[in-house]
Parts: sequence; structure tokens; C-alpha cells
Amino acid sequence: MTGTALADLMVNLAATAGLTACVMAVTFALALRLRRHSVIDTVWGLGFALIALCTFLLAEHMLPAGYGNLTGRVLVTVLTALWGVRLAVHIGLRSRGHGEDPRYEKLLAGEGNPAKRALRLVYLPQAVVLWFVSLPVQVAQYLPTASTARTAVLFTLGSLVWLTGFCFEAIGDYQLARFRSRPLAPGATRGVLDTGLWRYTRHPNYFGDACAWWGLYLFACTDWPGIITILSPLLMTYFLAAKTGKPLMEAHLGARPGYAEYVRRTSSFLPRPPSRDR
Repeated sequence: MTGTALADLMVNLAATAGLTACVMAVTFALALRLRRHSVIDTVWGLGFALIALCTFLLAEHMLPAGYGNLTGRVLVTVLTALWGVRLAVHIGLRSRGHGEDPRYEKLLAGEGNPAKRALRLVYLPQAVVLWFVSLPVQVAQYLPTASTARTAVLFTLGSLVWLTGFCFEAIGDYQLARFRSRPLAPGATRGVLDTGLWRYTRHPNYFGDACAWWGLYLFACTDWPGIITILSPLLMTYFLAAKTGKPLMEAHLGARPGYAEYVRRTSSFLPRPPSRDR
């Protein structure tokens, strides 16, 4: 990476930090108006799409003509936007007509001003994570990526890993939405979804989410500044598998009839055949 491109990247990182702050400020104001902080879950995916688009436009404006790989910049922008917009639409439709998410009610319960608690416990952490996780997408667009065999391999692998994750996430969400929409007999309780992708992992959507970001990370591996952004997909995977994704969801579902048996036979994250089939 040349000194000029590195300086341009620093400007880009500052601009996207400001953009992230603005997105969170607008989301916070909207949440107060709607009295529902779970609106941030819908904005989460859109935030990544906006950062990718902002980065692409800034790179096109600041970088010298012919620098880097335009195909790679377009591809990483489009893939990030597709992932973010799909996620936002899915969560927006799922939450339509519902009140506050119980997770946020529990998190924000307590003494003190609830708005200040929301800023400290929800919006500030998510702003930092949003910007940090998007680093591979930002850095990838400023790398002096030549059209070499190594670049082609990384772009191909990145696209395939991203596509695997996107399909897992989208199909898993679709299967879950269909399961939740099935009418129940009077007095019956919702069981456990253990068919389709949910037969092989308890969280195909979270696994797919992680895969998508590992795929995007591969686009940044054509030069050293991108390689060192590996902490970004690691952080996303940690949150999905061990912090706010899987653990909170399983705590919510733990009392559902049949769930304990489902946990015993089904992989917690990485897909594999259920234990009863081995």
C-alpha cells in the first residue's frame, strides 16, 4: 500500500466512524419515538451496507486512476450491501407489529434514566462493533490489488465462502419464519424446529452470518493491511457463537418442550449430522 493510499484510507476510516455515529444517533431518536429500541436490529444490517457504499464512493473519489482492482471494490461493496439489506428486510418484517424485544427490556431494566442506559449499553457498543467488524470491507477497497492468480484465488474463495454463509442465513431464516407461521391447535405449544438446515446446526442463521464475514475478509487478504483485520471476523464470530447470539437465544428457548433433547443431538454452531444419525 502506498503512502497516499494509506492516508486516503485513514480519511475513509474517520468518515465511516462519523457515518456510524450519525446512523446510531438517528436510530436512537427513532427508537425513542417508537418506544422500541429493538429497531436497532433492523438498522444493523443497513449500517454495514452504508459503510460499504460510503467506502466505495470515497475510494473512487480519492484514489488515483488505475489504482487497485475496481472489480474487487465493486464486488466487496455489492456483497456487503446484499448481506446487509437482506438482513434488515428480514428483521424488519419479522418485528413488524411487535413491541419491544424482551432481550432489550431485560437489558435496560434497572435504576437510572432508561435513555442513558440504552445509549451506554446498546447504541455505543453496537456502533463500535459495527465500525470495527466492517474494517475488512473498508481496507479491501484501498489495497493495491493486482490481477494475479493469487488475487483471483482469494476473490473466488471469498465469494464462495460468502455465498455459503448467505445461503445458510437466508434459507435458515426462511425455514424458521415458515415454522413460526404455522397455526397451532388450541392449547398447543410451539415445538422445536429440527428439520432442514436446523437439523444440522441449532443456529444456521448465525453460522451463515459468520461465514459471510469470513468470506468478505478474504477479499482483504491480498495485502498486509487487510490481513491484519482478521480480528474483525473473529469478533463477529465470537459475538454470534459465544456472546449475544447463540447464548441469549438458547436461554430464551431453554424451557421449550423438546429443546433439551434437540440440544443433545444437534451441533451448537458448525453444521454436522445429528448424533442420532452417527
